[in-house]
Amino acid sequence: MADKPENDAPEKTTAEVLVDCLKAEGVSVVFGIPGEENLDLMFALKRSGIRFISTRHEQGAAFMADVYGRLTGHAGVCLATLGPGATNLVTGVADAFLDGAPLVAITGQVSSELMQLTSHQYLDLSAMFSPITKRSKVVMRPDTVAEICRLAFKYAEAPKPGATHIDLPKNVAHMPSPAHPLRRQQPPALYADPASVIEAAQLISQAKSPLILAGAGAVRANAGEAVRSLAERLHIPVVQTMMGKGIVPWDCPWRLGVVGIPQHDYIIDAFDQADLVIGVGYDLIECAPKKWHTHDDMRIVNISGLPADVNQLYEPDVEVTGDISDSIYQILRTARRDDAPEPEGLLAVGRRLREDFERLSASDAYPMKPARILADVRSVLGRSDILVSDVGAHKIWIGRDYPCYEPRTCLISNGFASMGFSVPGAIAAKLVHPERRVLAVTGDGGFMMNSQELETAVREGVPIVVLIWEDEHYGLIRWKEEEEQFGDTFGVGFSNPDFKAYAEAMHCHGYAVQSSEELVPALEDAFSHDDAPSVVVVRVDYSENMALTNRLREEYGA
Repeated sequence: MADKPENDAPEKTTAEVLVDCLKAEGVSVVFGIPGEENLDLMFALKRSGIRFISTRHEQGAAFMADVYGRLTGHAGVCLATLGPGATNLVTGVADAFLDGAPLVAITGQVSSELMQLTSHQYLDLSAMFSPITKRSKVVMRPDTVAEICRLAFKYAEAPKPGATHIDLPKNVAHMPSPAHPLRRQQPPALYADPASVIEAAQLISQAKSPLILAGAGAVRANAGEAVRSLAERLHIPVVQTMMGKGIVPWDCPWRLGVVGIPQHDYIIDAFDQADLVIGVGYDLIECAPKKWHTHDDMRIVNISGLPADVNQLYEPDVEVTGDISDSIYQILRTARRDDAPEPEGLLAVGRRLREDFERLSASDAYPMKPARILADVRSVLGRSDILVSDVGAHKIWIGRDYPCYEPRTCLISNGFASMGFSVPGAIAAKLVHPERRVLAVTGDGGFMMNSQELETAVREGVPIVVLIWEDEHYGLIRWKEEEEQFGDTFGVGFSNPDFKAYAEAMHCHGYAVQSSEELVPALEDAFSHDDAPSVVVVRVDYSENMALTNRLREEYGA
């Protein structure tokens, strides 16, 4: 009997076509949890060669996809079933949406004929995900799956990146589909209007005390070299947002520090002196302008790939909209600051922040001071190694003081600021960069929100190291309670398991640091293991929180 002609081959199911589309998008790994309504998709993935990493909670899967997208620039993919599986994705999807991380979430759904009825576990997932994604669509017809998938990736990866959502009903997933993957398009490079470049260059040339404010958009645009050139050639100091850390290295003489901690920090002195702020990839969601826009005489130049968001305190005098690096180099061809004096007043702010960190990090006390922990961490990690910060009081210290040398080596959730980010995020970071050391830094509160993903790391052979700052409180909220007028704390205390035993019970290496001298050796030993993750726990002295608040209040007032 003759072989069947190729064009008579049976059509693939919608689920199989969707997986073909994922492969065409370059997807190599999917994070998620299977369920009854996504089994067609699961077995299509099994046959595809795409790596599926089964997580212990859908939130963990979404955070993994989030960090995968941050580090690669290509959308990370997470998968869940309907109902509670889908709702468990929400926090991680929202984090990617607000922080600008490309992510595609895929959910299973009841059969399409049941979507008009009161059905078991049915929610209108497209409506639920719409406020926290750039695009949320249901595959109601098999022939539309390729278009929906291509658009999901296009929207997720287009400036400003973010999350998108595809909902696949159970019966549609099983139906034959005539669709085929659509080609990825190379987005055109967009360049700034020359008139805006000239106007920006004139403002920069005329400014007496200009200041660069570099944010997450500059990191996403890989504009670090251009930002450093702008600073060095025109002698303009740089302030970074938390998500812009590393865009200018710690040892660059023009780096001042980081803006964004809740308190009125020394860095605000730089904005007090600035007559021009040059926002480069600055996103208002990272740090509200009211934190740094301190006087009415401040002018603003906005350099970004997109038109600026504006509010009453962020109305750019000039917008330079286009490829960030090209815009900066075009400005450098025109701007002249040869006669400008050295910005000694601004540089003094940077020196003061460095001296503050050096003084605080010299303490040998135990429980350990936050700055000392960060200094020890920095001594263990190389310039390109990755620190993934959870959210809590430790995030404030990391954002303010952690010395960072390269973009995307200090990952902080700061647009959505979700606890539970660090452990799953570190797993994804290690998958993307297996050659680097990856450290998750977390409080004891945030750790227990997604500590179950340690089992995922063990099973998948991902040897991350987790450093827990233990104080048995939701430390950031306790800090805010102590700062406010209440004169008391409430609802922020809890107890912990023996974290060393907890780690070992999950087949990880466990370390309990008992003195400040033990932290560096414990971290070095933890990083020596490539067979399993390691967990290091250290007691932290968070009396430093209010000590910082009181120092700043003494200088700047309440």
